[in-house]
Amino acid sequence: MASIEVRNLTKRFGGIMALDDIELRVPNGSFVVLLGPTGAGKTTLLRLIAGLEKPDEGHVVIDDMDCTQQTPAERNVAMVFQQYSLYPHMSVRENLAFPLMSRLLSMSESEINLKVNSIAETLKIDHKLSNKATELSGGEMQRVAIGRALVRNPNIYLMDEPLSSLDAKLRSDLRIELTRIQKDIGGTFLYVTHDQIEAMTMATHIGVLEEGRLIQFGTPREVYDDPASVSVAARLGQPRINILDASIFPGSPQMAKLIGFRPEQLLLGNDGLETVVKRVERLGDQTRLHLSLGDNSIVTVTDPHTDLKAGCLISVKPNNPFFFDADGKRI
Repeated sequence: MASIEVRNLTKRFGGIMALDDIELRVPNGSFVVLLGPTGAGKTTLLRLIAGLEKPDEGHVVIDDMDCTQQTPAERNVAMVFQQYSLYPHMSVRENLAFPLMSRLLSMSESEINLKVNSIAETLKIDHKLSNKATELSGGEMQRVAIGRALVRNPNIYLMDEPLSSLDAKLRSDLRIELTRIQKDIGGTFLYVTHDQIEAMTMATHIGVLEEGRLIQFGTPREVYDDPASVSVAARLGQPRINILDASIFPGSPQMAKLIGFRPEQLLLGNDGLETVVKRVERLGDQTRLHLSLGDNSIVTVTDPHTDLKAGCLISVKPNNPFFFDADGKRI
């Protein structure tokens, strides 16, 4: 396996700045998730690391070797896309074996079969090896696509929203499987997603991109508990963080223009500002309260057995909120 280092990476498409002076280090054996809105540069960064695109400026370094001018094959990386990219006329076994057929690998038929059988067992598709790709479910096809990457033992695994086209149950199952596989093989994974649950549950590190810039990098807990900006704070958490004018709450720092607090950071009691309960959502393990604070709507979570109902008056106070300046940066 390998580490990845991106140094001052810049990429333009015509007049559009896709990546702007990106600096990133992916530790060996880590599972790094790139999070951000559409157009933030996540897929472009993956393609530059894979060698499918060339940067206008900067360097891609894999295991301390500058690979910027190398072809994808020379970098020994594997990429899994959102779409399955399987050969429909081939069986599952043939699809898995195909990456091993290269003359450069010089593998015997018995070695290929041993490798294919091992990967198929790991992905729980060994009973489907004789099936054509077209006979598989969506989840099974994506397992085969992932298997085609795993079977090669590449230095790095690059995954571009591999679970986004699956239903919720399959996404949940494969999320668990991918995390297990990454730990078992000790591979270096760089994974693109819009899904904050994937980011929080799978990643050892999260990189948040916005408009071609890396605006924060850290463990999931660090990014959640200590967001660098309003946009980072809003990227993680369900329900979403409450963002209000800082002047609403007394004691805000002078430079603060916005105050942010997650639903679990809002204290209910006699001390604070008065709100009106507008809606109560009982979810079993928790209850969400939708509150009206003047002209603002905020959300908090409380005891699943609360007696509060729409129309009740309650006082609220943020506990350890975040403050942001006029540009949305943390202060």
